[in-house]
This record gives sequence, structure tokens and C-alpha cells, in this order.
Amino acid sequence: MEYLRFIQQNRRFLGFGLLAAALSGFGQTFFVSLFSDPIRSAFDLGHGGFGLYYGLATLGSAAAVIVVGRLLDRVDLRLFAVGAVAGLALGAALLGGAGSLLTLLLALFLLRLCGQGLMAHMALSSMARYFDAQRGRALGIATLGLPLAEALLPVTAVALMAVLSWQKVWLGVAAVLLMLGAPSLLGLLRGHGVRRRRIDAQAHEQTAAARWRRRDVLRDVRLYLLLPAVVAAPTAVTFLFFHQVHIAESRGWSLEWMAGSFMGFAAAHVVGLLYGGPWVDRITARRSLPLALMPLAVGLALATVVEASWVVPAYMALAGLSAGVGAPAINALWAELYGVQNLGAIRALAHAAMTVATALSPPVTGWMLDVGVPVDGVVGLLFLAVVAAAMLAHVARNARARHTPRAGAC
Repeated sequence: MEYLRFIQQNRRFLGFGLLAAALSGFGQTFFVSLFSDPIRSAFDLGHGGFGLYYGLATLGSAAAVIVVGRLLDRVDLRLFAVGAVAGLALGAALLGGAGSLLTLLLALFLLRLCGQGLMAHMALSSMARYFDAQRGRALGIATLGLPLAEALLPVTAVALMAVLSWQKVWLGVAAVLLMLGAPSLLGLLRGHGVRRRRIDAQAHEQTAAARWRRRDVLRDVRLYLLLPAVVAAPTAVTFLFFHQVHIAESRGWSLEWMAGSFMGFAAAHVVGLLYGGPWVDRITARRSLPLALMPLAVGLALATVVEASWVVPAYMALAGLSAGVGAPAINALWAELYGVQNLGAIRALAHAAMTVATALSPPVTGWMLDVGVPVDGVVGLLFLAVVAAAMLAHVARNARARHTPRAGAC
């Protein structure tokens, strides 16, 4: 009842976070990868060639989001939202009309920066900034936009490509973003000026210890104890998704069985988001984060030692549960530790680290498979890495800051 009352009282702003997270799907790998075959055909690229361009765009966006993401602390959220949607629409339009490899690279860069980067960054940072006691709940609800996009966007794109060229689909994406996405976000932000002035007044009253800058955070040992736990689940899940064909072939599992198990991941992801938010509010993000990695660790342990096909939905569901429970913890963590005045800049740094980790996961684990490391060996190493990351996060929970921040900008 309390959860429903919270949603009712904040439905407009929570809707903004959920919609922004959902619109980020247009720049996420699960959507862009649907067009990989026609893009490779149009530009005469192999799998490696397209992967190279996509990887360069992803790494470039990770660097750019560190710079651009800090604007969220300085400009009005409504202006930032319009800019992010416009950049995402421009990327979609450029991809739809791309006639050269340079244009393709620029389009992919804008899609990754403004979609997977800024739209998701805006959705989650705004929830963490403007909610305090119920921050976890707000983050859990907003993050539901991601599985919502995963459920709706791919099937819609496939249906459209059955009757339209892939270029027209992307031009349609640009039109939808400008004609529906931007106005909807602005409508949901109606009255945001009052909310912004309240937060600014609170920030002005904070002590210097609550006004962490990014340079202060980079000197804090807790950041380096926590980052492995922040990137552990995305890195492991990226391996399980990206190399699923090889995993299936090495274990003798059918691709249909693997694909069907994604439903378990999605369902557990949603359950984790719904319960993870209140859990964060109850026990804090610092306590939640190491515990959130435990289902993934169990799933990886099972995948290491069990070759029966039943283990696939088991480890996928456990991975989804960790992803769901961990998302509110990760995104509430930075506000909990460092305050909200420079949250955009600080969270952009963590987002970039996560992006780089997930970009490196496929080639690094692929190289391990190429040199002869068996699948169970790679999964076993990921299990050890996740456990180690959880232990470091547990140490960080009781660690004290060794650096005192000064008031000021990042």
C-alpha cells in the first residue's frame, strides 16, 4: 500500500524517469544489434569490421559522457532532456541516411552517447537526486523502463523491417523521438522548477563534507573498492549474452532453449527491480550492493559445474535477479556516499567505467575462448571475480573517507 501511495504521489516524475530509461533503448546494444546484418551488407563489413566500429563508438561515448554528463548538475533538467533526445534523434537520422563509413561511425557514436549514455544517465541520476528517503523505490521504478524497452522495441523493429527498409525504420525512430519523445518528457516535467529550487536550497545548506566534487571522489579509496562490484554483474552478463552461441555449442544445448531462457532473466530482472528499491531504502545501498551479487555468484557456480540443460534458466534467472536488485543499489550508492550537488559528474564517471567494462568483456573473454580456455574455465573465473568484487564492496561498507572535500564545482 505504501509503495502504491508513493507511485501515486510522484507519478509524473517517476513516469519521466521510466520513459527516459525506456527511450535509452534506441541506443542500447539489444536494439542496434538487430540491424547489424543489413548494416554490414550495406557497408560491405564483416562481423569484425562492424564490431570494430561499434566498439570505437562505445568507447568514445564512454569518454564523452564523463564530460557531457556533468552538465546535468549545471543546466535545467528540461533543457538537458531536450538536448539528449535531439542528439539521439540526430544519431538515428544519420544512421538512416548514412552513405559513408564516417557517417556510420558518427551515427553509432551519437546513439551510444545519447541513448545508452545520456538518456539512461539522466533517468537514473534525476531519481537519485530528487528523492532521498525513498530513493531506492524511485530508482527501481525508473529502471523498469529498460526491461520494458527490451520487451517492446525489438519485436516492433522486426515487424517494421518486414514492410520497410532498415533505413526508413531508423528515420522513423528519429521522427518518433522528436514528435513524441521530447514533448512527453517535457510534459512529465511540468512544475519541475519548484523541485529544482528546493534541491538547490538544500544543497546550499549542506556542509562541505556533503559537497563532494569529482576530483574529491577520485581520491577516495572507497570508489576503488566499490567499482569492481559496480561493473561485475554487467561484465558477467555481457559474456553470457554475447557468447551464448558458443556456450550452447560447447555444452550441447539448443539455441531455442537458450533463447527461451531469456524470459527467466527478464522476469527475475523485473522482480529484482521491484523488491530491490525498497530493500535499498531499508538497509542502505552500501549494504545492498555486495548482497545483490550473491545470486549471480550462485548462478555462475552452477554454470561452471553443471552441464545439464536445466542450469540455463537457473543461471539466467539468478543473473537477472542480481541485475534487478543491484541496479537501485548502484545508482543510489553515489548519492548516499557523496551527496547530490555534483551527482551528475560523479555518476557519469561510474557510468563510463561500466561502459568500458562491458565493451571489453566480449573481446577479452572471446580471446580466452580462442586460445583454448574452456567455457567452464571462463565462467569459473567470472565467478571468482564476482565473489572478490562482493568482498571488496563489503570492506568499503565500513571504510571511512580519508579525504575531506571542499565546497565548489567539479
